[in-house]
Amino acid sequence: MEFLLYLLLGACAGVLAGLFGVGGGIIIVPVLVFSFTLQGFDPSVLTHLAVGTSLATIIFTSINAVREHHRRGAVRWPIFAWMTLGILIGAGFGALTAEAISGPHLQKIIGVFALLVALQMTLDLKPKASRGIPGKASLTLAGSVIGWASAIFGIGGGSLTVPFLTWRSLPMQQAVATSSACGLPIAVASAVSFMILGWHDPLLPAHSLGFVYLPALLGIALTSMVFARFGARLAHQLSPRLLKRLFAALLFCVGLSFLL
Repeated sequence: MEFLLYLLLGACAGVLAGLFGVGGGIIIVPVLVFSFTLQGFDPSVLTHLAVGTSLATIIFTSINAVREHHRRGAVRWPIFAWMTLGILIGAGFGALTAEAISGPHLQKIIGVFALLVALQMTLDLKPKASRGIPGKASLTLAGSVIGWASAIFGIGGGSLTVPFLTWRSLPMQQAVATSSACGLPIAVASAVSFMILGWHDPLLPAHSLGFVYLPALLGIALTSMVFARFGARLAHQLSPRLLKRLFAALLFCVGLSFLL
């Protein structure tokens, strides 16, 4: 039964990855927390396990989404390259930060983040393109901050990268596509860090690779790779306004449940 949940979760995460330039982690983490709680995993490790597993699944989600966006010529690879330099540094520090926070407190932090993303989507708040394309140093600095925060929240960074690139005058489709590409190094660096940090934790359940739960990773990866391409196609064909509102409502419920 749990494996069917992971398959469904992967399908949803894949669509979100391609459609909004997010890695789906903002939904994967809460659902995994609830699932791991029902399975009786130790409360002191289950939140970190959910975050680490979410980041590992984003590796697979990103691959097909990026391929589809690249096929349409929307990814700005020079921007991706300089942001990745910062991402690799920031993601490692983010994993260390997350490990230092207790499971219950980490849930509350993720809950606040979910509410903020829901508010941004509901009000359709977007930074105006007020500045030009940033230089190499600015891109690297932005990448380090985004990588740090993404590792803590278990996300691919799209909810941070897309607004930043839009603010710096990138067209929305290019911002979404480049954000999807940036999700891959975020996921790889963060997932590896979580694996290493949780490697010898005696409280982890069976079939865990550090703070990555392999059955959930497998189930989510199987469907997310297929549906990410579908989501990327939708991003180039449909106005996602209604979907964003529904997604925001779901995030609002998730955020409140984590806080209360």
